Amino acid sequence: MNYDIADKSLAPGGKKRILWADKNMPVLQEIRARFEKEKPLAGRVMSACLHVTAETANLMRTLKAGGAELMLIASNPLSTQDDVAASLVEDYGIAVQAIHGEDTETYYKHVRAASARGPVITMDDGADLVSTIHKEFPDVAANVLGSMEETTTGVIRLRAMARDGALKFPVIAVNDARTKHFFDNRYGTGQSTLDGIIRATDMLIAGKKIVVAGYGWCAKGFSMRAKGHGAHVIVTEVDPVKALEAAMDGFEVMTMADAAPIGDLFCTLTGDINVIRPEHFEKMKDGAIVCNSGHFDVELDLPGLKKMAVEINKDVRFCTDEFVLESGKRIYVLAEGRLINLAAAEGHPADVMDMSFAVQALTSEWVLKQDGKLDVKVHEVPDEIDDYVSRLKLKTMDIQIDELTPEQVEYLNSWKIGT
Repeated sequence: MNYDIADKSLAPGGKKRILWADKNMPVLQEIRARFEKEKPLAGRVMSACLHVTAETANLMRTLKAGGAELMLIASNPLSTQDDVAASLVEDYGIAVQAIHGEDTETYYKHVRAASARGPVITMDDGADLVSTIHKEFPDVAANVLGSMEETTTGVIRLRAMARDGALKFPVIAVNDARTKHFFDNRYGTGQSTLDGIIRATDMLIAGKKIVVAGYGWCAKGFSMRAKGHGAHVIVTEVDPVKALEAAMDGFEVMTMADAAPIGDLFCTLTGDINVIRPEHFEKMKDGAIVCNSGHFDVELDLPGLKKMAVEINKDVRFCTDEFVLESGKRIYVLAEGRLINLAAAEGHPADVMDMSFAVQALTSEWVLKQDGKLDVKVHEVPDEIDDYVSRLKLKTMDIQIDELTPEQVEYLNSWKIGT
C-alpha cells in the first residue's frame, strides 16, 4: 500500500474520531451496508483529493465497502487530521497520502501520485486533481469515466474548461446537488466557520462588526450564524442580485473600501482571488482580524500584506499571526489565510456531511452504470439521487412528510384542468 502520512502510531485516536463521526452519518451507513453486499465499485481504481477528516474517512470506508481500489490525498494541507490518516491506513487498509501542514512540493507530489495510478473515477475539492491529470497525465485522462467535484470554486473552474473545449472527461457537479449546497454549504460552513474563528481568537461575537465578503450559500450560512450570536453583519458583494438579497435579509451592504475602516473581523467566502487587498488592509482599524472560509488562501492578498508589514509575529495565539504595519496598526490573520473552519476547527459537523458524502458515493455508482457513455461536459447530479438522499435523511430524523394524492398529481401535470 502506497501511503505517506505523519505517524502511524496516531491510529487509535483516529479510529475513535472516525467512529464517533460515523454515529452521526446514518445515511452513509445505509449506503455502506448495501455497497458491502452488492460491490458496485468492484475493482475500480479511484483517487480522491478531499479534506482528510473523520467525515471523509467514512466516505472512504463506504467506497472501499463497494469494492473500490482507493487512494485519498489532502485537498488542503491544514485540514488534514493526522490521526484520521493513520487510522485509514492501519485500521481500514486505505492508501492515504496526506500530512498536516505539508508544503506545496509535498502536496503536488501527492496529487501526482493519485493521478499516476490511473483512476477511472476521481473526487475533487477544488479541481486540483482533475487539473493535474489534464496537464500531466493525458493517458490517464483518456480512461477517466467521471469525476465528482464538491466545491463551488471547482465547479466554476471545470465549467470554464468545458467552455474552452479543454475538458477531457465528464464531471459531475456534486456541489450543485440540492442536498449538498443547501445544507453543507449553508449550515455546515456557517457553523464551522464561526467555530474556527472562536477557537482561534476566543472573541465575543456579540456586538462585533463582522464583514462578510460574498453572499453565496456559504456566506449566507455564516452571516446567519454571526447574526444569531449578536454580531452586526456587513456584506460586500459584486453581484447585484446577491447584494439585493443580502439587504433584504436584513444585512448592511457596502463596498469593501467602505467596510474596511469599521470592521472588527473580516471573513472572505467568495472563491475568488485578492478580495481583501493592501488598500483595504491600510484602512483597517488596529487589531482587525482577517480570515478566509471560501477556498484557497488566495482570497486574501497575503503577499501584499507581507510587503506592508514592518514586523510579522507568528503564532501569537493558536492559528493567529500578527502583522504590524508602519503606522503601528496590527492586523491579525487567522490560519495563514487558509480555510478557518478546517484549520482552526474540525470542519463541518458529521450530520450535514452525511448528505454530501452520500451524494458522492451514489454519484460514483451512477457514473459507473453509465458505462462510459456520459458526454464530456459538467453534469448535474440526477434528481433521483437528491430525492433518495433527502428522503433517507428525513427517515433517520424520524420525520414524516405528506404525499400527493392521485388527484393532486393529475392537477399539477395537466394544463387542461382550470383553476
